[in-house]
This record gives sequence, structure tokens and C-alpha cells, in this order.
Amino acid sequence: MSAAEEAARHWDGRILRLIRDRENHVFEMQTPQGRAALRLHRQGYQSPEAIRSELWWCAELAQAGLPVPAALPTREGDLLVPVADGRHASAIAWMEGEALGEAAKPFDRPLTQVLDLYHALGAVLARVHLVTDGLTLPADFTRPRWDWEGLVGDNPLWGRFWDHPVATPDQRATLIRARDALRERLTGEIGLIHADVLRENVLVNGHSVSLIDFDDSGFGFRLHDLGTALVQTVQHPEHPQLRDALMAGYGTTDVQMVEAFILARTLASVGWTMPRLAPQDPIHRSHLARAVFCASRLLKSL
Repeated sequence: MSAAEEAARHWDGRILRLIRDRENHVFEMQTPQGRAALRLHRQGYQSPEAIRSELWWCAELAQAGLPVPAALPTREGDLLVPVADGRHASAIAWMEGEALGEAAKPFDRPLTQVLDLYHALGAVLARVHLVTDGLTLPADFTRPRWDWEGLVGDNPLWGRFWDHPVATPDQRATLIRARDALRERLTGEIGLIHADVLRENVLVNGHSVSLIDFDDSGFGFRLHDLGTALVQTVQHPEHPQLRDALMAGYGTTDVQMVEAFILARTLASVGWTMPRLAPQDPIHRSHLARAVFCASRLLKSL
């Protein structure tokens, strides 16, 4: 019996297919109540306490009417269960829709529709932040911190991106200059954020959007969510229009700060690749090139 099949038994479920294999293994699962997403959490990435905190937050957001997946309890009433291989499993409600897009691929919708969806995404992020501010967090609530230290401190959450072994001396110098510039510039409201608003984590259903995959959520700068939502389009010609639509939906006009958080995410993504990808993976160089591109844009404006 596979770990997924073992876990699915807690929800009286049946595994249908593997959906994603990144930080977690995510499966489509059929349960007596309908379809669900079963997650086998990567061992050592988030603690059980942090996963339970994420599930609690999503449940509160869903109960408030936000388009996010609610956690599903097992038949014993648990939200998180251990499996024999040392991992933990959780299940969340199935969210209908198709991904807003994929990294490095052009949108398959007309630009006018994409702009409307980015405006809708900004509005959803604003609602998530507003509703969250009205919640009283449990005493044992714990999540990572995407604050100043987590992004550009001496030991960022996803690693010391300026020490990437594939970076050239010139690239490393640019990354360090960008880090130091952001250390002076990053500011804003701190609260719980999704922290991974990539196209793959935004589901489109008609004219509305939903958010999935809160695995990297934590306490951080609120505008970091906007920067993350724009990181995959920053090198595309339609970037200014998408940025403005997202910002209008969210209700901010601080272009410079949003651009700063786009850079912050590109730098963090360079760090993310180091322990996860094989040394020859081309994503190392593409992420470095994107970070240098964004850094050059910001540094020229100083």
C-alpha cells in the first residue's frame, strides 16, 4: 500500500491521480462526500504545528466566504494524520477551476480577460488580508515569517541567495547590491499572507478566482503577496498593465513598493532552487537571470 493510499483511508477515500509533486505530493481523492485534494506534506519542511495553523487559517477564511479550500477532518475528526513513512497527510476541499497560467508560458486568454482576472485577484487578496485582521489567532498558531529578516536578512527563509554556486561573480555582486538596497527600502504592514500567489495557485472559474496552496503562507509584508503574483510576468511586455490591474483590485497605488517586493521574491526564488534542484537544472540560471533583470531595474531607479 502506498503512503497516499494509507493516508486516504483516514477519509474513507480513494486516490484518483497525482496532481502535483513539488514541496508536497498532492493527489485528487474521491471520498463519500465528494472530491478532495489529499496532501502528503514534505518531511521537514513545515512542522505539524505549522501545518495545523495553516489549516485553521484556511478554514476560517472559507467560513467567512473567501474562495480558499477548507480543511476536511478525518472520520476521527483530525485535520492532520501521520503516515508510516514519517510524513503527515491532510485533505482539503476540492476547488473547481483551471490555473490562471503556467510559468514561462504565454496566457491562453485575451489580454483584456487576463487584466480583469488580475483585478479580481487583487480584490481577493485584499479581502483575505482584511478578514484575517479580524481573526483571533490560537495561542499555538505558528507560521514562517516573510518579514525583513525572512526576505533579506543574513539568513533568509529560503537561503542565502547571494551565495548561489551557479552565480557568476558579476551576478553575485548584483544580488548583494539588490539585497542591500531592499534592506533600506522594504517596509509596510505585516500580517498573515499567502506568500506564493503564482499563476498555478490561482484557479479561474468564469470571471472569478480562487486561491490554493497555502503551504508557504506566513507572517509577512502584505504587498509581498502582490509582488509574488507578478513575479512570473515581470519580463513580459504586458507587465505594467497586469501590475496596475492587480494594484487597482487590491486598492494600492504604491508602484515602487510593489516593484520592490517583485524583486524580493525573485531573489528568494534563487535561494529556493539551491537545495531542491539538481546542479545542472536550467532553472538555476533562468532564476538568476530574472533576479539580475529585476535588480538592474530597481538599482537604476535609485
